[in-house]
Amino acid sequence: MKPTADFNPKTVTKKLLREGRSGALATLLPGSGDPYCSLVNVATAADGSPLLLISTLAIHTKNILADPRVSLMLDERKEGDPLQDARIMLMGSVAKTDDPDVRRRYLTHQPEAEMFAGFADFAFYQMTLKAVHLVAGFGRIVDLEPADVLTPTDDAAELVAAEPDILAHMNADHAETCRLYATRLLGAPDGEWRCVGCDPEGLELQLERTALWLPFRARLLSPGALRQVLKQMAEEARAA
Repeated sequence: MKPTADFNPKTVTKKLLREGRSGALATLLPGSGDPYCSLVNVATAADGSPLLLISTLAIHTKNILADPRVSLMLDERKEGDPLQDARIMLMGSVAKTDDPDVRRRYLTHQPEAEMFAGFADFAFYQMTLKAVHLVAGFGRIVDLEPADVLTPTDDAAELVAAEPDILAHMNADHAETCRLYATRLLGAPDGEWRCVGCDPEGLELQLERTALWLPFRARLLSPGALRQVLKQMAEEARAA
């Protein structure tokens, strides 16, 4: 399906990836190969790859250690009939990771997990996508490749490395601007919105467990370029 003025499958999928905070994880039971589905909390890496924090005491983790193939479904979690809303099915495999940036990003998105992230039975896992299936309403069913929905970061190393400082600065010195981004530019309800993620293609905002993704008009590769865009968006939000 080709993008239209009101529907771009890649953008819809990226939005669901960045805004998802929990989803249904399907794994395979050892021996029988029967599917097993469980509810998990999720976050994303800088490129949009899903991140998990799971315990070896859980059946889904035992399944993954025997066979890393998984499927993860994320949906909009709106009020009303969920079948009327968009959702994505992500297929691929997961692997344990000790990358400190994975830990940082996950706990930034899921701060309540800090209390058990250090337990011996818990570990962080990152998903490698193999295929993506988007259902976004009647007649809007699209199969996508990982390259269609992941965010390239190789050319934006400076911006990716600066993310912790960017988030700290935005939340400490520009909390009101974060609130305006959410309420004025994205139509969100008022509240103490925080900036929890920044990648070359957009800004992630969060209020409790509600997350929003504010895409940039063009890819940004450096903190300097980001600074100019954030200033422009702040002016637009104040004028809205």
